[in-house]
Amino acid sequence: MTNRTAATRYARALLDVAVNEHVDLSVVETQLTAFASLFEQNEGLRKALVNPAVPVPRKRAAIDEIVAKAAVLPIVGRTIALLADRDRLALIPDVAVAFQQRLLDLRNVVRAEVTTAEPLSADRVRAIQASLAAATGRTVDISTKVDPSIIGGMVARVGSTVFDASVTNHLQRIRQRLDASI
Repeated sequence: MTNRTAATRYARALLDVAVNEHVDLSVVETQLTAFASLFEQNEGLRKALVNPAVPVPRKRAAIDEIVAKAAVLPIVGRTIALLADRDRLALIPDVAVAFQQRLLDLRNVVRAEVTTAEPLSADRVRAIQASLAAATGRTVDISTKVDPSIIGGMVARVGSTVFDASVTNHLQRIRQRLDASI
């Protein structure tokens, strides 16, 4: 089983339990993300917690102390402790990302990244957001990026789907058709 698969399973379990216990999902997300950031930014802590030479009980004791000082929700603390008990603390950043994605799915929200050759006005961003919402049937959380190399048009990445309406893409397709006809 890959780390991403395992992280997704832990995230799904955490979300399911949080929903059943009527826990504030935004708080769970914030605390899990904060713990993942602590884990990623503190190299000494990360090395100690993923080092196979460090016994699991010592890792668990360290996690228990961190969780107690951070005053996280019990559900978040139990999840991190479970990862420590199973010596899977390296999964914490992936679990946080997977939890965020599952939470977006639960809320019927999809993230979209729109790339254009020039910056978009706020009105244009709202119009694109509305169009993508109509196409996906979900609420769209949009971020924009500028890349002059696409010349014009736009490239919208919604989840794993890419809508490429850039001038560069159109020119490449014309070139392919011309090459095929020669």
